[in-house]
Amino acid sequence: MSATAAQTEYGVASLGLGVTRALGAFVADLRFDQLPADVVHEARRGILDWIGCALAASRHPTIGILLDTFEATGSPAVATVLGQGGRRLGLLDAPVANGQMGHLLDFDDTHMGGVVLHTSSPLLAALLALAEHRSFSGRDLIAAYVAGFEAGVRAGQGAPAHHDGGWHLTGTLGAIAAGAGSARLLGLDAKQVTHAIGIAATQAAGMQQNRGTMCKSFHAGKAAASGTLAALLAARGFNSSDEILEGKRGFIRIYSTQSAPERITDGLGERFEITRNGYKPYACGIVLHPLIDAMVALHGSAGLPAEQVARVELTVHPHAVKITGVDDPKSGLMSKFSINHSASVAYLDGDAGIAQYTDARSGAPDVLAFRPKIKVSVSEAFRKDQAHATLVATDGRRFESPVAHASGTVDNPMSDAALERKFMGNAVGVVGETRARAIAASVWTLDEMVDLRDLLGLCI
Repeated sequence: MSATAAQTEYGVASLGLGVTRALGAFVADLRFDQLPADVVHEARRGILDWIGCALAASRHPTIGILLDTFEATGSPAVATVLGQGGRRLGLLDAPVANGQMGHLLDFDDTHMGGVVLHTSSPLLAALLALAEHRSFSGRDLIAAYVAGFEAGVRAGQGAPAHHDGGWHLTGTLGAIAAGAGSARLLGLDAKQVTHAIGIAATQAAGMQQNRGTMCKSFHAGKAAASGTLAALLAARGFNSSDEILEGKRGFIRIYSTQSAPERITDGLGERFEITRNGYKPYACGIVLHPLIDAMVALHGSAGLPAEQVARVELTVHPHAVKITGVDDPKSGLMSKFSINHSASVAYLDGDAGIAQYTDARSGAPDVLAFRPKIKVSVSEAFRKDQAHATLVATDGRRFESPVAHASGTVDNPMSDAALERKFMGNAVGVVGETRARAIAASVWTLDEMVDLRDLLGLCI
């Protein structure tokens, strides 16, 4: 029987590739002292950015519904819920709440190296809940964060068509990231980590159909809880397939029409995916950011009142239309996936932050009047982080705004200062300026922190 035929047969006989086991061994063995300085620094940046995003969403009505439900169903006070004045939930419930907060505003980090993954929301929500399970240091957190980041992103790289199948990667790959990172934080051995990855992967879910609804960010919370549970079960001897990624019916085979198991371990331990992470200056889908940059630039360079704008011609990568093709959004959450809305508010307001994606702004008269002026075309030659905008005035003048690489991406990164300004803007309204500055100072020196509960105590 040929290898191809064997792989299409039903069954779980071993393929002998050893991919999941290799990833599990890497995660189990990774130590803070092995991490290059740039990897450690990128981890600090990711943690700071995510805490700010979670705090900014902590008072959103969606979170209120979630917390009320946990209260009604009963949840032991074990782990801190960010931005809730010291409120605590069970060890599996707090990751749901904090993970959903982190992703709710679509303001969280995005890795675009072969996958479009908001890694930090599920991963850090799981790790910070476990940080109250017993005492862990800042170095422990950084090592676990880096390890989980590798596992989640690399699993996605091994399934190149995973996104095309309609899966929301933050829900699916996020569970794997959270499971691996949680196992590393708990100090599990290679076999246990491999099982944790398998237990997490078998819970992986999340559908793109739920974009623009409360469920999209719920995917991140559930992924965090799935990963937390996976590690806790693996620690007690609960097992799984040790070929959960590459096996005949493993993750990269059934969640993707294409599989590339070799990519999962390519350069493992030599190239760290967290160094290719991106951060959002705008509170919406990442594929909209290039055109927002272009429209913000036109807001400054053209500066014409809306009534003097005849039309705006946008050229974008096809993914921008495919992922965010909502022409007439009826809510703030849905407007995060609308090219017309994002281009309009970026020009009218000169920004696309949290305030531009509220229910009120999605139905504002000036925005509704401007949306029909946006004309969109696609170019296969464009990169995903590239866009071009041409504003045509009513008097015939034309203003051009090309964007080679969107701000916040690897090729046009946010500085530490810009990232901290974003954090302060997200956090101050919830915890106050004094505590927000203390959180930032703690994260920038996280490798010196003896007990992570000191950080969590600032985030209530």
